[in-house]
Amino acid sequence: MNPDIRLVVLDMAGTTVADGGLVEEAFAAAARHLGAEPADMLDYVRATMGESKISVFRHLFGTEAQAQEANKAFEAAYADLVDAGRVTALPDARETIETLKSQGRTVVLTTGFARTTQDAILAALGWQDLADLTLCPADAGGRGRPYPDMVLTAFLRTGAADAVGQMAVVGDTSYDMLSGVRAGAGVVAGVLTGAHDTHALRTAGATQVLDGVGQLPGVLG
Repeated sequence: MNPDIRLVVLDMAGTTVADGGLVEEAFAAAARHLGAEPADMLDYVRATMGESKISVFRHLFGTEAQAQEANKAFEAAYADLVDAGRVTALPDARETIETLKSQGRTVVLTTGFARTTQDAILAALGWQDLADLTLCPADAGGRGRPYPDMVLTAFLRTGAADAVGQMAVVGDTSYDMLSGVRAGAGVVAGVLTGAHDTHALRTAGATQVLDGVGQLPGVLG
């Protein structure tokens, strides 16, 4: 039990939001837009789930111009999927956030997507006012996971915790776990509703692994 956790930083896709392969669909559209074969790159995309998308494209396409073009195509494709009603909340996600807030904890939602995509997802779910703060990599100076920047930005902007050890970081990928460990979070919890399995989450530093985010309030106490 960790009753002294005052700030909870939650990932979105795969943790609180059902992914359903949308990232891969949008990536495939972006790759085709640049004349690349998506199948040649999907293993890397899967392995780096949770990392900021522009960083992934920089690795895959080499030049900044191509990376930016791919990222724009990705965001457009993902937005189309959101508009088509393909985004849903994972079971107990809204209730979990509401419970954490009722316990007096501050909740921040983070993503590796751009702000426009994050806002589209929040609007589709009716979550615009659900969390205390929402952050994307651009809000934290441009560096997404596995860097600790978004977690530390949540710490600084909310002022909810007196020390980094009073933070919990929750996500479905090894990159989420690494960002939490690097930020010094007291709880780094992995969930099995997204991209990576127990071994990957534990190897990256998860202090516990949950079947889903709905278990979080019980873990925090």
